[in-house]
Amino acid sequence: MPVPASLSPAELEARLRLHLLPELGPRRFRKLLTAFGSASAALSAPAGAWRALGLPAGCSEPRRSAEIRQKAAAALNWLEDPTQHLLMWDDPRYPALLAELPDAPPLLFVAGDVELLQRPQLALVGSRRASPPGLDNARAFSRSLAAGGFVITSGLALGIDGAAHQGALEAGGHTLAVLGTGLQCLYPRRHAGLAARIIAQGGALVSELPLDSPPQAANFPRRNRIISGLSLGVLVIEASPSSGSLITARLAAEQGREVYAIPGSIHHPGARGCHHLIREGAILVESIEHILEALRGWQTPVGQPCAAMSNTPDHPLLTLLHAAPLSTEALVQASGQPLAEVLAALTELELDSRVCNQAGLWMARTP
Repeated sequence: MPVPASLSPAELEARLRLHLLPELGPRRFRKLLTAFGSASAALSAPAGAWRALGLPAGCSEPRRSAEIRQKAAAALNWLEDPTQHLLMWDDPRYPALLAELPDAPPLLFVAGDVELLQRPQLALVGSRRASPPGLDNARAFSRSLAAGGFVITSGLALGIDGAAHQGALEAGGHTLAVLGTGLQCLYPRRHAGLAARIIAQGGALVSELPLDSPPQAANFPRRNRIISGLSLGVLVIEASPSSGSLITARLAAEQGREVYAIPGSIHHPGARGCHHLIREGAILVESIEHILEALRGWQTPVGQPCAAMSNTPDHPLLTLLHAAPLSTEALVQASGQPLAEVLAALTELELDSRVCNQAGLWMARTP
């Protein structure tokens, strides 16, 4: 079963039961595990101990119910499929960028290639009611970025999201869809075929929600923090001022990610959201080079050449990878560099065909 080897079956089942409690979000989940040491101990603790942590009575009441137990058992059955995975905070495969968030999901259900979550990603988002030029831009930018080695991350929604996924698939690249529903309750149903193609072509579907969670409006803004949290940057292609894409962009900025926006006509309502982002400091994008230029300079000290880290023959990351393949986390520890700088450098090296990622490990490529 694709979960941490150190996790006992009883603890796995206990974490799934905790995760199913309706009033227990990521912060409360973390508080319980910190206070009691394990999900099993938290489930066994008296209700008074939960209240002492400041948790409402509604959190603890359903934890021993037959319905919660049945849903946890159903999730365990779902995990018997080798293409379906569960990532937790203490899983070495949990995406490092996402783990930095204070409200990082305690559990992630993944269908497809789980290793993609550790690859350099760019998010493409925008309006569900996109114009034909907006859809064309989404497909074109996605094709180019996917061909350059980036995983294209979006939300499987109608409009820009769907076009972004399709562009990555057309380029033979990889794309990752973060859902605002459970993985057994795909939404919109119109994109069920697209979701199947994403998995068939080596991509993945991701959700923090219980498998049978139906569409609920409150879950989609929560989903957006995962889209931005997984990615090096977010490109907004077309959006109205009230679009959920602006929520994703705001979250990206708060998370220290790059925000890009494509301008449009001042007479087109779908361009106003992008123009607002540009006025707020987003990078104006007219070509893929504008995105790559921004990534090359991402968190590089002022005055230091943008590409210096990745273009020198004796790049410190390459030296480490020539010695042995390493995971992202191992490279951060071995190099002593911040995670953001390591990911930016790996992106450059991968675009230059000097490194590749296989089964979650980075390897130096021979010239």
